[in-house]
Amino acid sequence: MLSIYFGDLKDSIYNTSSYFKFNYEKEWLTDPFVSEMIKDVDDSVVLGTGAIDSPVMGVIAPVSLSGGVKTLILIDKVTDKVFNASNCGDNCAKWILKIAEKKDITINLRHIMNFGKETFSAKILNDDVIVSSMDELIPIAGRYV
Repeated sequence: MLSIYFGDLKDSIYNTSSYFKFNYEKEWLTDPFVSEMIKDVDDSVVLGTGAIDSPVMGVIAPVSLSGGVKTLILIDKVTDKVFNASNCGDNCAKWILKIAEKKDITINLRHIMNFGKETFSAKILNDDVIVSSMDELIPIAGRYV
């Protein structure tokens, strides 16, 4: 289940790039799910635990991935923390929903992320309500961001 808190949330990890740099584990990158996210979001291919082939930058280290994909990896792998998913673009929304299908996650948003036209399930922690569409999410989120 996806839980979302809109606006400032004490103890959420705001600077996900720095958190990733000092806390990621190399084996995360070879997880097929993570490799698929990296391919989709950054159009890059994981070569191994320390190298990613980027069509823009060539072979890069994991810390050079986009902020969005680093945040997605953290949301997937570090479930006892809340991460600022506003570091992600809307192209990451489907991945947040996929992660939430596998496990309970909580994210912090400081903008209205577009989760698409399909139905989904998310608990909005600010109001303790469950939404199933963007039409339901937007008016609630708009009060907080």
